[in-house]
Amino acid sequence: MAEPSPIRPADDEARALVRDLLASARFAALAVLTPGSGAPSVTRIALGTDGDGLPLTLISALSAHTGALRADPRAGLLLGEPGPKGDPLAYPRLSLDTEAAFIDRVGAEHAALRARWLESHPKARLYIDFADFGFVRFRPLGAALNGGFGRAFVLTPADLR
Repeated sequence: MAEPSPIRPADDEARALVRDLLASARFAALAVLTPGSGAPSVTRIALGTDGDGLPLTLISALSAHTGALRADPRAGLLLGEPGPKGDPLAYPRLSLDTEAAFIDRVGAEHAALRARWLESHPKARLYIDFADFGFVRFRPLGAALNGGFGRAFVLTPADLR
């Protein structure tokens, strides 16, 4: 007899937790594929959301992960941090499979994202207008939510809207 899957179907509670994790995250781990070797590389990035709640970052064109995203827009994001007490694995975390899209620095969209970003990341005022900095939006392709022990979910792009 086959063992039951520990993965639960997405429900409203899981979707709400995902929205909360996305809305509250100020940074994330970003995984990219290194050009040439295809080896994974992980870095920490600042994170916010656009007006539709999609994950967004402000990054420099000089960073290695920007070059990797330009070469291959597939990326992974890990959101959620352990709390101050107890087992760090008991806290919720979200792994997103995404496709990165660079936002043109000229136009109304960039201006709106700039204003929104500075509301949640005021220290970025020091560098947001440097010529090498720009926004990247991450379009979710799917996700795995670990809501704590015994609360694992696989989510589709529709679940993430």
